[in-house]
Amino acid sequence: MLSRFMSGSLRNLEREYSCTVRLLDDTEYTCTIQRDAKGQYLFDLICHHLNLLEKDYFGIRYVDPDKQRHWLEFPKSISKQMKSQPPFTMCLRVKFYPPDPAVLKEEITRYLVFLQLKRDLYHGRLLCKTSDAAMLAAYILQAEIGDYDPGKHPEGYSSKFQFFPKHSEKLERRIADIHKTELIGQTPETSERNFLQKAQMLETYGVDPHPCKDVSGNPAFLAFTPFGFVVLQGNRRVHFLKWNEVSKLKFEAKTFHIYANQKEDRKIILTYFAPTPEACKHLWKCGVENQAFYKLEKSSQVRTVSSSNLFFKGSRFRYSGRVAKEVMEQSARIKREPPEIHRSGLVPSRSCPSITHGPRLSSVPRTRRRAVHISIMEGLESLRDSAHSTPVRSLSHGESFIPRSRSHAADVSEGMAVISDEAYSPSHSVPPTPVAEHGTDMAVSRQINGAPCSIEEEKELEAGTPLRGDGGDFGADGRAAQEGVREDSTLSEVEQVNKFVLSVLRLLLVTIGLLFVLLLLLIILTESDLDIAFLSDIRQTPEFEQFHFEYFCPLRRWFACKLRWVGGMLINN
Repeated sequence: MLSRFMSGSLRNLEREYSCTVRLLDDTEYTCTIQRDAKGQYLFDLICHHLNLLEKDYFGIRYVDPDKQRHWLEFPKSISKQMKSQPPFTMCLRVKFYPPDPAVLKEEITRYLVFLQLKRDLYHGRLLCKTSDAAMLAAYILQAEIGDYDPGKHPEGYSSKFQFFPKHSEKLERRIADIHKTELIGQTPETSERNFLQKAQMLETYGVDPHPCKDVSGNPAFLAFTPFGFVVLQGNRRVHFLKWNEVSKLKFEAKTFHIYANQKEDRKIILTYFAPTPEACKHLWKCGVENQAFYKLEKSSQVRTVSSSNLFFKGSRFRYSGRVAKEVMEQSARIKREPPEIHRSGLVPSRSCPSITHGPRLSSVPRTRRRAVHISIMEGLESLRDSAHSTPVRSLSHGESFIPRSRSHAADVSEGMAVISDEAYSPSHSVPPTPVAEHGTDMAVSRQINGAPCSIEEEKELEAGTPLRGDGGDFGADGRAAQEGVREDSTLSEVEQVNKFVLSVLRLLLVTIGLLFVLLLLLIILTESDLDIAFLSDIRQTPEFEQFHFEYFCPLRRWFACKLRWVGGMLINN
């Protein structure tokens, strides 16, 4: 009886696994789910935990052992999407940025988008000119510490916060001046709303930068936004295509193509090269989803998209979910008491150790006395800075949810628009996932030095692997993790070979099938007495008669002779 009970318990454990999702405030939500659970189940759990109704703007992101980012596909099983072994670690992030975040129905939704944009600003994705940067940082300061108080805020207090990857003392003084004089009396909610209104007017609002190279080998960042497709090079936006101009997105291996129809029936094709085939496929999927979400009027118009014109080759993908217009209509029908939000205190980020420089304080949400309760923050001590990425600026198909002033600005600046005083280089744009506790000490040591974490370190943090020490050595856990990554890489190579073999076999089977059909048609034409009009017409043509008597009949006699010879050999033996 005991052994039966133990074996049953073990089977139950094998059917369950643990998932840890890092939320937008860097708190962690851990749950146990069934092995066959789909992504939608996990997402619904998190939204219920957050008391979030306007959830279509958000998604769950994870990083595979090869450091490639992916969005969790909700209709599919979680365990079949993850290339690593449980327990799984993921991130909740804004996937589709709202065209006008300041008019979102609920404050909880605006607050989560505010956290995302604040992260984008720090990690260099939300790039802007110096004049805009000072105002954005001042809004964050007002939302987090309230009105300026000479007794609490000594000279140079704004320098204790870091809102951007780097900034000057002149900018710090400008931030403090705005905070002292222009924002007095603003509540946290008002400051956050003003921040959203300012941020959504920037050219790089919501950019999810995909690093690529153009046909000349020059580096570029591709992005899909609420208003169209954008290419950024240096400090300029070199291409912008509205969603109603983009006709097709395709990829093959590392090559990504964008087909568009512009004014006066002018057709263009843009070609870019991603670092890996996996990165190119991720770029294509993001484009397909963004185009469906922002361009279509109804989710019933969504169709399955293929990456190739050939039916036996390429990837097939279909966006699942509501489109932007449906989401806004659904939001307008929300009628409930606004949920309370408890904003957490200032604690350095573990996921991005560079959030503070020495004594600087993290620019993450402070406790707010006004009521706003979200169960996510309860009992969790901090907001550690994190990251993500998503869409940029311009006009979209649905003018009904785009402010007129922004539409006009987009039309005026369709050319090569300067987006910043500096080159666009989002080196800190990798979205972290939860890291093991033993990595915290290393993170804190980096915080003290104030050095921004490198792209490789952020990817290591994403994948949940420990960082290297100063001497470059790994501990036992680190070596084990490295070996695990190498094994996963080997498995990934084997999977690629298997995919190639399957593609070749599929092509071979299709070819054999076509040849078999042609052979059947030939036999019907030559041997059958079917009195069908089109067959009779074919038989009476001079070319067919020549083929029949000069080639087919000798071939048939030769084949029959060989069959008789083989039959005779078998009978004699």
